[in-house]
Amino acid sequence: MINVEIERSIEAILMVVDEPVSELTLAQVLEKTVEEVEMALARLETSYEDRGFCLRKVNGGWRFYSNPEFSSAVEKFVLDGQQSRLTQAALETLSVIAYRQPVSRARVSAIRGVNVEAVMKTLITRGLVEESGLEHETGAILYKTTSYFLERLGLNSLEDLPALAPYLPDLDGLDEILDSLTD
Repeated sequence: MINVEIERSIEAILMVVDEPVSELTLAQVLEKTVEEVEMALARLETSYEDRGFCLRKVNGGWRFYSNPEFSSAVEKFVLDGQQSRLTQAALETLSVIAYRQPVSRARVSAIRGVNVEAVMKTLITRGLVEESGLEHETGAILYKTTSYFLERLGLNSLEDLPALAPYLPDLDGLDEILDSLTD
């Protein structure tokens, strides 16, 4: 199979996948080396730079995505007047889970300061959060984000989440605020 055939075969496979496909899986299916597949993916990735779609590695695998430059057109088409965005409460809960996982529902509620029962059901239903075991001390169910969460955010792994420190107040500033409240 020559390079063009490998690339065309990869394109055909990626057109029908529901989730990202790894280089190893592609190599096994095409009976090629991982290196040959990686080279073909690199060529394909650059060949789509000026298109309405792109080829990206996300969550440990490759998949076609719409070009971010055209997100407003895609959003308008997909939503078609529907409101499918997460609420502020759902986004906050999802953030706590993403950064503290695995975490219990009670811990998320304690961090947010509100009951998160309904929000958790929404996140589970949408496939963004899943159960990941039990907490040894309390027996509470622990939750984590799913691979679908990584895919929707365009992340390769949880390590790609942005750091929180730049968004937190510095300790000196926090001390000043607390001092001003006691005066």
